[in-house]
Amino acid sequence: MSQQIAFLGLGLMGGPMAANLARQGYQVMAWNRTRDRPGVAIAKKDGAIIVNSIAEAVANAEIIFTCVGDVPDVKEVLLAEQGVINYARPHSLIVDMSTIGSNAAREINTELQKKQLRFMDAPVSGGDIGAIKGTLTIMVGGDPEDFAECKPLLEVMGKNIHLCGSVGSGQGVKMCNQVLAALTMVGLSEAMQMAKSQGLDPNLIVEVCGTGAAGSWALSNLGPKIIEADYDPGFAIAHIIKDLRLVQEMNQATGGQIPGVELADKLFKIVQSMDDGAGGQQGTQAMIRAYQESQS
Repeated sequence: MSQQIAFLGLGLMGGPMAANLARQGYQVMAWNRTRDRPGVAIAKKDGAIIVNSIAEAVANAEIIFTCVGDVPDVKEVLLAEQGVINYARPHSLIVDMSTIGSNAAREINTELQKKQLRFMDAPVSGGDIGAIKGTLTIMVGGDPEDFAECKPLLEVMGKNIHLCGSVGSGQGVKMCNQVLAALTMVGLSEAMQMAKSQGLDPNLIVEVCGTGAAGSWALSNLGPKIIEADYDPGFAIAHIIKDLRLVQEMNQATGGQIPGVELADKLFKIVQSMDDGAGGQQGTQAMIRAYQESQS
């Protein structure tokens, strides 16, 4: 395919996402701040061209994807002196797939518009498994015409793609998603602990409860990992803590009550402090360790 794509950020999610685009025949110019990351090798293996600078990646790109960590990372990649804003062609479409909250998305859009650059926020859900399989849920905020232009590319990376409204709306829906994900993990952890206290086989919680009204993606996919004490990250605790920070920042503006979020945040932070501070690199299913710690 002749359409040239830039993909900036080849981490746990970005590497497989860029690889999926390259595998479908798109010319993908890919960049990562650190070149020895596994995601870089994954993207390269499937045909992405790894370059040394943002300038080189975006020079001829029609659509530019970014997938990095937090608000400062996105602003550095897009708005800094060596960022996209100073090297992208006018009218290029920039699609940020990070999770940064609605306020930051709108601020970035305002700055990019000054350089005649188009912007959409498109945070994702589905973890590393969804990124690898191309089955992510993608929540988009932006102009309908920009969305239509980009949708064929988004369909390579995801299966559930939704235009949620204007710029910032994708982030708003993603924040709601993170509330649900975080509180589901509280329920899953407590159910597993309750099963243990009754001497039940915890596999029954996955097998039986998963077929009823309590069934969920987390129960089916992370429940078995909790049982096996497998805390390898599909989505790291450090990242959900960051997302819950964004949720609480957004909530301050409305004055709503979110005690469940505050509880989940507290429990995740307990695990984050474990292992000499390395607990934050474990997957969100490691929340169970906070309950185990309190009973030890």
